[in-house]
Amino acid sequence: MPVLRLHNSLTRTREVFAPIDPGHVRMYVCGPTVYDLAHVGNARPVVVFDVLARLLRRLYPKVTYVRNITDVDDKINARAAASGESIGSVTARTAADFHADMAALGALPPDVEPRATEHITDMITIIERLIQNGHAYAADGHVLFSVASFAEYGHLSGRSPDDLLAGARVEVATYKENPGDFVLWKPSTDDLPGWDSPWGRGRPGWHIECSAMSWRHLGESFDIHGGGNDLLFPHHENEVAQSLCCFPGSTFARVWLHNGMLNINGTKMSKSLGNFFTVRDVLAKAPGEAIRMLLLRGHYASTVEFSEDLLADCKRDLDRWYRALERAPAAAGEVPASVMAPLCDDLNTPLAFAGMHALADAAMAGNTEASAGLRAAGDLLGLLQYDSTAWFRGGDDAAEIDALVQARIDARKERNFARADEIRAELAARGLALEDKGGATIWRRE
Repeated sequence: MPVLRLHNSLTRTREVFAPIDPGHVRMYVCGPTVYDLAHVGNARPVVVFDVLARLLRRLYPKVTYVRNITDVDDKINARAAASGESIGSVTARTAADFHADMAALGALPPDVEPRATEHITDMITIIERLIQNGHAYAADGHVLFSVASFAEYGHLSGRSPDDLLAGARVEVATYKENPGDFVLWKPSTDDLPGWDSPWGRGRPGWHIECSAMSWRHLGESFDIHGGGNDLLFPHHENEVAQSLCCFPGSTFARVWLHNGMLNINGTKMSKSLGNFFTVRDVLAKAPGEAIRMLLLRGHYASTVEFSEDLLADCKRDLDRWYRALERAPAAAGEVPASVMAPLCDDLNTPLAFAGMHALADAAMAGNTEASAGLRAAGDLLGLLQYDSTAWFRGGDDAAEIDALVQARIDARKERNFARADEIRAELAARGLALEDKGGATIWRRE
């Protein structure tokens, strides 16, 4: 088996990956806060960790990949208030949109997708233990983590106490013992979501959510925690503090991986700056595989620039690979070392793409072994998933669409309306409309 090396943000070194249980790798990745459509920058961690999950499944007998949905958050509350929708409607619609958009980028669903609102009891349990262990305190209807109680605070991000305070965007509050203490639980007014707790009706802080969901589904200690490098502090730092103080003797996540940001014109793409394109907007201009390739063309830890020119370059590369498969059609074989070795070396997708270009050259010359290797490499990276004819028609072939439509019909028969809505949203993201008429469902291109 190839040796997998990953750069661990915790130790700041590239290490040979050694899972706690070689028979079962466990990974947690921070997922979306569902209040709006995902932009292309939001999609980068989804695609990066999808590739890692695919690779881990090639190397180990069992992988449990957990990616959460944050469905209780002040941004959600504000969106519901502004739109007049219920909070449940906002989160259900936006989660379905997220699933459809990520599926269009070739991202497989995680093994477990917990929602924060389903784990309030777990959060309360952790908060109670933190209070009992002397790491948290209740004040004025809030519960706060005492940063001073945890000597290792700041180790993950490598920040000094002064840097930590400056970078935390600290809320000045009279009930805090220390300005850097962060909220675990806060009170809710009648018009906001709230749950009964030992400290009154309220709702969780953001950081406690991931500690609770990872604990519930992966245990006190697990192998990999991933997310964007913009989450390193304070979110991931606070997760570490909460979890290690709640479960003394545990390691929480042993390996931390952080992807770099997506830039546009040299500046991080973000909703707060307004310099973003939604995944759905870009899917109207380019196939999902081209967007996926753009997100992977730089090393995951580096910053990647987004532009329509670079997107067009990715589409041309994919066109060439699909033409190579037409020249030398062959079923998928083993992933060649020229692709597998770079991926096992800290997920080096740019070098893996170089290997795929060489395979395409050989396939164009009629080498069927290279063609089989190119197909296998595409499978591992979530690319080259279409029939070549369908790709050059725009990626939507009738058989695939018919299968999705049938899956939606089956879901409706099973009264799984959430899944049916997800499929409709996925088809809509690809420019396809469904019409239920006379007991049958027909589709058409808009």
